[in-house]
Amino acid sequence: MTTKEQKKLEKLARVRHSMAHVMASAMLRLIPEAKIAIGPSIDSGFYYDFDLPRKLSNQDLETLEGYMKEIITQGATFEKREISRQEALEFFKDQPYKIELIEDLPEDEVLTLYQMGNFTDLCRGPHVEDTSRLNSQAFKLLSIAGAYWRGDENRPMLQRIYGTAFGDPKQLKAHLEHLEELEKRDHRRLGKELDLFSLHEEAGPGLVYWHPKGSRIRVAIEDFWRKEHYKNGYEMVFTPHVGKSWLWETSGHLDFYKEGMYPEMIMDKSKYYSKPMNCPFHVLIYNSNKHSYRELPCRWAELGTVYRYERSGTLHGLLRVRGFTQDDAHIICTPDQVEFEILEVLRFSLYMLRSFGFTEIQAYLSTRPEKAIGESERWELAQESLKKAIDAEGLEYDVDEGGGAFYGPKIDLKVKDALGRSWQLSTIQFDFNLPERFDMVFVDSDGKEKRPYMVHRALLGSLERFFGVLIENYGGSFPVWLAPVQAQVIPVSGKFDDYAAKVTGALRQADIRVDADYSDDRMNAKIRNAQNEKIPYMIILGGQEEEKQEVSIRTRSGEQINGLSLQGAIELIQEKIKTKEMP
Repeated sequence: MTTKEQKKLEKLARVRHSMAHVMASAMLRLIPEAKIAIGPSIDSGFYYDFDLPRKLSNQDLETLEGYMKEIITQGATFEKREISRQEALEFFKDQPYKIELIEDLPEDEVLTLYQMGNFTDLCRGPHVEDTSRLNSQAFKLLSIAGAYWRGDENRPMLQRIYGTAFGDPKQLKAHLEHLEELEKRDHRRLGKELDLFSLHEEAGPGLVYWHPKGSRIRVAIEDFWRKEHYKNGYEMVFTPHVGKSWLWETSGHLDFYKEGMYPEMIMDKSKYYSKPMNCPFHVLIYNSNKHSYRELPCRWAELGTVYRYERSGTLHGLLRVRGFTQDDAHIICTPDQVEFEILEVLRFSLYMLRSFGFTEIQAYLSTRPEKAIGESERWELAQESLKKAIDAEGLEYDVDEGGGAFYGPKIDLKVKDALGRSWQLSTIQFDFNLPERFDMVFVDSDGKEKRPYMVHRALLGSLERFFGVLIENYGGSFPVWLAPVQAQVIPVSGKFDDYAAKVTGALRQADIRVDADYSDDRMNAKIRNAQNEKIPYMIILGGQEEEKQEVSIRTRSGEQINGLSLQGAIELIQEKIKTKEMP
């Protein structure tokens, strides 16, 4: 990012932070007994959290916007002043959330207040000089959401108001149009409309129920995933969903990750835990036999379902869940094999992402932190292997110096979707921790036991999150190979149901995912229903088609293909499936 771009972002952040204060001032005018919490600027705008005696409505947002415009036109200055801890506690004695924030600050920290007209807030700043610097036509309050105080589900639920602000109305208009497109592509909405999946709070938050159509897509992804892994020299493994506590004590998860694990279960007087990761199980498979250098590398892959106890306030559709299936794999190899294996993993990752239509890919290399385990020579070899692989693939990348985990350096790959948003999907991670903790060894050519290198890697991340990204990237209009229903057979009336059944059977025999609409609806209604379901091909059958034993095709985009033989239709669809294209 250039210095000019950085300054532009800093200026926008000041505008948005100032708008958060303006909104809080307006809230105290609307509801004087409101308790105020925090109100930062964020990448997309700003928000403020409130503890209120009643639930807010959309009408309240309109009222608040009106009050905010009045405040802006008054041109009140943002005046900064330092204050002692005791003075701050006295000043905010009627604001319990501010009191808690003050009490949690270090004793020697200098506290600052910002006053704007009649409103004063505990704040580090910065802000614009006065409200006349804000554009009353370039902001919008967007939504109301619940937010636990400090993200803790055991603390009070506050009401959070999200807003956005820009330097001029044109930027605001463009942003609102972008938000409208995001809403259209929201995977939660499309998941319901297209009958792909559901979430059931009453049965367990953050756990995904895949419906038949969503499952068709998942099977297509998994079949492709397995086929490509076998082609790339991997073997499949399957491991349990739970393990005894000693396993997680040995791996270190109970020391470093217990908060993110489901509570223990007692069975046969032993403690068990649902697995948060697959890697210790793969290590057990490795350690069940002795290994020679001639057997390495071992490339073991698993679509393993894991369970992590994410806070309920952080759960978000398919993108943040408590139970998910990782497309996981571990490569166990000798030091001499590391460089080649990393290059192959990165190449494989890029191939997989591009196969799903992602072409803009950015790499991030995280290197050794101050506190790390493993010999420095191993870290240097690992980091150099990662860097060489990135260079060999010609990827743009950023280096996060010292940003690696304590147990190894890594590469993360982020893709840009159709709306320009970045998603972190693939990761390639060295691990010097588990081989030590589980005493993994191989017998080298000199007859001595040595420690292997272990590489974790996930190409898609998790199937649930990846599916959510795919839904939003394509807006539910999947390429033919992923579409849950690739073709819908539509007889124009009941007279042609027998021919429709014949065509449906032929398509099904050709491994095309096909449904038929035998309802009493008129043909136009059937076509409209298929388009709403975003089905790539509609096979229209009437008297002429039956007489000539042909079909007419209408694509999702509206293209019409008439007088096509049934075999010709099958070959057309199969070619689109093979090439992973849109219809």
